Amino acid sequence: MLLPFLTGVLAINFLFYPGSLAVSWEDWWTYDGISGPAFWGLINPEWSLCNKGRRQSPVNLEPNKLLFDPNLRPLHIDKHRVSGTISNTGHSVIFTVDNDTRHHINVTGGPLSYKYQFQEIHIHYGLHDQFGSEHSINGYAFPAEIQIFGFNSQLYTNFSDALHRAQGIVVVALLLQLGDLSNPELRMLTDQLERIRYGGEESEVKRISVRGLLPETEYYMTYDGSTTMPACHETVTWLILNKPIYITKQQMHALRKLMQGDVKHQKAPLGNNFRPPQPLHHRPVRTNIDFNIKRSELGKQCPSMYKDVYYKANSWKQH
Repeated sequence: MLLPFLTGVLAINFLFYPGSLAVSWEDWWTYDGISGPAFWGLINPEWSLCNKGRRQSPVNLEPNKLLFDPNLRPLHIDKHRVSGTISNTGHSVIFTVDNDTRHHINVTGGPLSYKYQFQEIHIHYGLHDQFGSEHSINGYAFPAEIQIFGFNSQLYTNFSDALHRAQGIVVVALLLQLGDLSNPELRMLTDQLERIRYGGEESEVKRISVRGLLPETEYYMTYDGSTTMPACHETVTWLILNKPIYITKQQMHALRKLMQGDVKHQKAPLGNNFRPPQPLHHRPVRTNIDFNIKRSELGKQCPSMYKDVYYKANSWKQH
């Protein structure tokens, strides 16, 4: 019981003696130790869902438990390009679209009942190739995961408002596999990494296509979950696409050079910024992949990870 006790003491000290710790709650959580994922719900009472919630993310996706839903529609993300800022937050690498963007990118279709407006992209990655993604398939993790966030622009006025409101957020998750050639839009982001090596640094990114980040597949898995960092709001509709995009070893190396702290106090590397899988608690995970259709009937539309390979992510390496 020592670690929970210590965490409670730290939280109380912060609450009653704020002057003794010149940090905000946002600075207070990490991905390891007594301020790591297992303790997020204890550090701050407003983050209690992180420990007590029953619709938490990420999750491990098990193919034999997927439910085919014939009513799921194709996902649509607007094709036009937007500009914004990529930053090292000390927790993650985040691209945020410019506030004054005239033509916002909308995310519609799939399982969504509303129109969602693209807001930001998060990159989670490991310091080693064996792990880094937040979602896993049959217990297999990937070197990295890109998460495309949008907020419900029909019900809410902005991202912050939607974050803690019902059906407020959509996240489209892309699992990343090592390859010789990278996705060109991903290169637009990783080309800026040298400029954001330390926490708090940021750099402009001009005219990136969010749609261009997506792999060529219409197949996905979807479930209701949460944000994967405090306060773990259970307001997210997740879509995990059924095909990876590719990242090179050089790009992974550039990510792994990023640090959490500033130049003077570099702290630890930024990597391993992923939350472990959370219990499903009987939530359905739906898919638009019809496992009952034979390969010959599917033809070229055959999913990249058909039932025969049971979604083992290793099978993606053959493509």
